[in-house]
Amino acid sequence: MQNVLTFIMAGGQGERLFPLTRDRAKPAVPFGGIYRIIDFTLSNCLHSGLRRIYVLTQYKSLSLERHILRGWSLFPSAVGEFILTVPPQRRIGPDWYRGTADAVYQNWYSAERFALERGEPHEILILAGDHIYKMDYRAMLAFHREKGADLTVAALSVPREEAQGSLGVLSVDEDSRITSFVEKPAVPASLPDNPTMSYASMGIYVFNTEILRERLREDAVNSASNHDFGKDIIPQMAGEPGIFAFPFERANRNAVPYWRDVGTLDAYWEAHMDLVAVIPNFDLYDRDWPIHTYYEPWPPAKTVHDEPQRAGTALNSLLSPGSIVSGGKAVRSILSPAVRLHSMTHVEESILLDRVEVGDGARIRRAIVDKGVKIPAGTEIGYDREADKARFIVTPGGIVVIPKEQDF
Repeated sequence: MQNVLTFIMAGGQGERLFPLTRDRAKPAVPFGGIYRIIDFTLSNCLHSGLRRIYVLTQYKSLSLERHILRGWSLFPSAVGEFILTVPPQRRIGPDWYRGTADAVYQNWYSAERFALERGEPHEILILAGDHIYKMDYRAMLAFHREKGADLTVAALSVPREEAQGSLGVLSVDEDSRITSFVEKPAVPASLPDNPTMSYASMGIYVFNTEILRERLREDAVNSASNHDFGKDIIPQMAGEPGIFAFPFERANRNAVPYWRDVGTLDAYWEAHMDLVAVIPNFDLYDRDWPIHTYYEPWPPAKTVHDEPQRAGTALNSLLSPGSIVSGGKAVRSILSPAVRLHSMTHVEESILLDRVEVGDGARIRRAIVDKGVKIPAGTEIGYDREADKARFIVTPGGIVVIPKEQDF
């Protein structure tokens, strides 16, 4: 993997995840108690032997940059390995990033510097920093080389309604060549053998370096372009002989193929519920493919009290270091570091981020609570939809979202 250079797109605003993205970039949003969303992509790189990585940032990047500095300073620069965050520098013009392709084009200087110091990379791997999955990228790179491809796109089968208006949808021939690609279609093409499913792009691309250089230069001067891989570069290349789709199942490292775009609050909540199933759809406990992260050195999680009406209990839940369930009850919930549940509280199917404190007797159901929120004693959240709408954000799926510094 020494001849592969990786760019991770981590600059998106994440508007559909607001208010979780009010103060942080989408890839920096906490996930699964102790992780950040970007940890999953970075862990895949780590285990795949990809250790020459540029993380392209833009919006509200401080939290993300701090996390990578603290948790991902793993690779020795003396042998040419690195993870570097790269903010917009406007090297080639006055614009900030106009799209994903433009973000890479504006940072082509980084690829040129790398080529001068270490030799030109054979391939460039483009990844998104905001998806939840486990993948061995080496399998995709091997497929790309075996096919003699110019471009390879990772793809998986998804229900048509999931692809509609949200994912790039492609069609392939019998040799896995991409014959068409449409970004976020209103009417997604279905699989030939299953009309309820579509073949969707995962936002993972392997380019031959020279091909990518040429395409980015052409796109940069095209005034009609959105300067985006999914909207412009990939659709224009579809149908060419060297463009292939790689089936994700061949590189999946989870017990079952699993990939989640947690780009909406409802999808974010649903992905967390996948973690607390008795047999979780996404396995955090696989020691062969662990998810690396950074978190503060909190003490172990703790449950306190064992009285008839005041028992510290957690059922089918994730308890992070530093969390204390003190005479309360957590059911199918995720308690992040330093969360505290006080006496006779009940938290169900909820995600509590760092340092949330739930006062005596409060009841919370189907909620996402951002960092540092103090829920007053006796508060009820998630039991009266109209009352919740009057005070908080309520998603289309009925999830109540409590932002930082919420006034009760």
